[in-house]
Amino acid sequence: MNIFSGEIAVVTGGSRGIGFGIAKGLASAGMTIVIADQEATGGQSAAESLKKEGFNAIAVATDVRSISSVAAMVSDVIKNFGRIDLLVNNAAVILRKPAEEISEEEWDNVMNTNLKGLFFCCQLVGREMLGRKKGKIINISSNIVLRVGPIRSVYAISKAGVSQLTRALAVEWAKYNINVNAIGPGLTITDINKKYFEEHPEELQASINSVPKGRAAYPSDYVGTAIFLASDASDYVTGQTLFVDGGMTI
Repeated sequence: MNIFSGEIAVVTGGSRGIGFGIAKGLASAGMTIVIADQEATGGQSAAESLKKEGFNAIAVATDVRSISSVAAMVSDVIKNFGRIDLLVNNAAVILRKPAEEISEEEWDNVMNTNLKGLFFCCQLVGREMLGRKKGKIINISSNIVLRVGPIRSVYAISKAGVSQLTRALAVEWAKYNINVNAIGPGLTITDINKKYFEEHPEELQASINSVPKGRAAYPSDYVGTAIFLASDASDYVTGQTLFVDGGMTI
């Protein structure tokens, strides 16, 4: 399924979960993948996994909370490939804690990763896209933007910011032929949250009961939407958050 012809895609937080699922899907569609992950070993392992399947992939250790780290990653990618065609901002953390117990340090970690980091990835990659007047950006938001869950206040705020930033950049950069959209996942089973759900089976079941499709999502469920938003088929789509949640927000 070679929809793309070697286009260069940077996927932050791409070593596992939704990020890796999307990275693998894009690779299978013909893209060269740059795994930009804070965990250097995990990122390298993910890139090697893709290469073993015959895909083109490299890993660049990147802490999105650090502007200098993001700048170094962008410089490295441009040096190696000459351009960035697609940015997938997936790197994020979730905090499940009552609002009255959240510390300043915890607030800062969520915001610095989910919102500050995402903004500066958009900015620094966007500058390269602005120069070429071409590019696609996909931000990973959440259906929590519309459907707030318990003990996720800071996470909800950060993801609301992601969707609003998506709209703002879409308007600002449309004249440069840059499309900025977001995917809003719902309940998803990944290796990151599997342990939490195993410890809270009642919460998992309650969430599944609220999904019209009757099941949780897996990372592979977001691949089709990512390919659409990365392809020419979505050239007239910008500023949107596409909720891919089995109807959960209904």
